[in-house]
Amino acid sequence: MPTGLTRDAGWEIGVSRTLPLPVSTVWDFIVSPEGVARRLGKGAQLPTGKGESYETGDGIAGEVRSYRPGDRIRLTYGTTTLQVAVSASGEGKTLLRFHQEHLADAEERERQRAHWKAVMDEITGALAAV
Repeated sequence: MPTGLTRDAGWEIGVSRTLPLPVSTVWDFIVSPEGVARRLGKGAQLPTGKGESYETGDGIAGEVRSYRPGDRIRLTYGTTTLQVAVSASGEGKTLLRFHQEHLADAEERERQRAHWKAVMDEITGALAAV
């Protein structure tokens, strides 16, 4: 089976980075209007209730599948599923992860890999100023 293709979730991509900040700082940024805009685009407002819907400024619609404060957000993102998670990774460090599944094919996987790496760079830069 090719890299990134799974039996259950089809094509998927994961991007992660360890940040030198506590989980609470990273989480608070991720759910802030600035953090949501960096992940989902300007104008997007992310609800926190399971089943609640949202739409990005680019017209991508989705709904919240689960929202566990301080841990993870799982939502549909168009025809895919996106999860953003934080976890402690040693003293004062946080592992931030983006995971997207149900991608159409290997090409979309590579486009999304580049996209989430760029988003991770943006978030890392914004958090460096915290």
